[in-house]
Amino acid sequence: MTAYSLNLRVFWPLVTCGCTALLGLWQALRTRAGLAWDGAPAVALLKGALLLLGGVVAAGLLACLALRYRPRQRAPESPGEGSPVGSPRPGPQHQQQEEEERRRRRRAWLEEFYERQLRLSPHVLGHSKAHVSLVVGELVRAGKAAGRLALRGDFVQVGSAYEQHKVRSPDAFDVLVPLRLPPGSALRVEPRGGAFFVCALEGAAGGGGLSGALCAEGGRRLSAALVLRWFQGQVQRCLGAVRSRLQERVRVSLAVGPGRPLALHLGPRSDYVCCHLSLAVRLIPAIPFGEALYLTPLPAAPAPLAACWTLNVAKPEQRLLAWLKEQSPADSCHLRCLQLLKGLRDLGGRALQQPLAAQWGRVLSSYVLKTALLALLLRGPAQAWADPFLVERLEDLVLFLEEGLRGRRLLHLFLGNPALPEALSLPKFLKEAAPVNLLADFDGPTLDKVAAHLLSTWQQAPQIIQMYSGHRYRRTHPL
Repeated sequence: MTAYSLNLRVFWPLVTCGCTALLGLWQALRTRAGLAWDGAPAVALLKGALLLLGGVVAAGLLACLALRYRPRQRAPESPGEGSPVGSPRPGPQHQQQEEEERRRRRRAWLEEFYERQLRLSPHVLGHSKAHVSLVVGELVRAGKAAGRLALRGDFVQVGSAYEQHKVRSPDAFDVLVPLRLPPGSALRVEPRGGAFFVCALEGAAGGGGLSGALCAEGGRRLSAALVLRWFQGQVQRCLGAVRSRLQERVRVSLAVGPGRPLALHLGPRSDYVCCHLSLAVRLIPAIPFGEALYLTPLPAAPAPLAACWTLNVAKPEQRLLAWLKEQSPADSCHLRCLQLLKGLRDLGGRALQQPLAAQWGRVLSSYVLKTALLALLLRGPAQAWADPFLVERLEDLVLFLEEGLRGRRLLHLFLGNPALPEALSLPKFLKEAAPVNLLADFDGPTLDKVAAHLLSTWQQAPQIIQMYSGHRYRRTHPL
């Protein structure tokens, strides 16, 4: 059925003329009623009004006939149907241009989202890291002691703030605090399923420095839960020893609670910290195990896992990131892809309802996202991660994650992976370990829902960015 549009340039003049003719006719009839039949003015006015009304009616009829019998234009046909000769039809080149334009608009949205919401100031990040190093350094040196379980006197900086992919604000840091075992004691590590391990102490009784209160199973296995409790008390004593020296420069407080990691809160005082940020430093006790490997306790371990430790591979991950940076082009976008994916994950979780909202962040944890990125980077080629391909590589990362979620499988990158580069010089223990599935703790329906919502978040990224990014984000690009 043909639809006609109203031409206002013709409609309103016709209406005006019609109203004028009706007004003239009405006035002529009134005048004629009061005068004789031979009244010349009334007759002239009546003739003029009738002629004007007749012209309006004739013009309307001609317009209707023109619209009725004008040539009809065929509606656009579906892609599967044939099209008449000479009609334009989108070809592969046209479709490619549309796809490029869509990607260009998506990149514009992502870049502005990154600059306004995710990107960290190098100046602020550098000052924050230096401030954390100074305060934590004084704290752990105060706990250095000999002849018993004690702090080793140094610390290891780990986490996204030190791997150049932290987002939004440099206000949280992770620091490993290595412990030194008593002299004469040796550590024997045994796997206990998944990524959990138990630490068997040998010769500790001869060393004489390790209290039985920190061990389980007859005083031979070092309990992660008991060591974590001891560590909290040790850090409190160290803080009391150095608080007077720190009070002039920073306000220091310690957050201790069951089921939570030990956190050191640093508040700016005067102009000592130019950026005036309040910082939270998570202090994690760590037992050295081999070269650059550490065993760390679970903050809130259930009773069956109270004596178990987890393997921390933060230092090998940092070495791998450095190696990949050397192999990649100078303008590589792999870290920016990880930051953007973190930002989209945070925005996508805002629209979820419980119980999926509680699982969303656990399934798509920062460690899972980083593992997926590193696995994809190792597939190569490195040149494909150049900056002009940011949208394509971010889409590949989303699809790789979706495939892993639907397949219920995303393996730990370092445990049981013999395909890692030899340049990393990883210990043999890691290569021979049993593979660990990072998604093993989640049920299938939850992983399917997370996969579907992740893909939807990526497909609707511009709309989600505009909706949930807050007042700091302005719409400057078309959807």
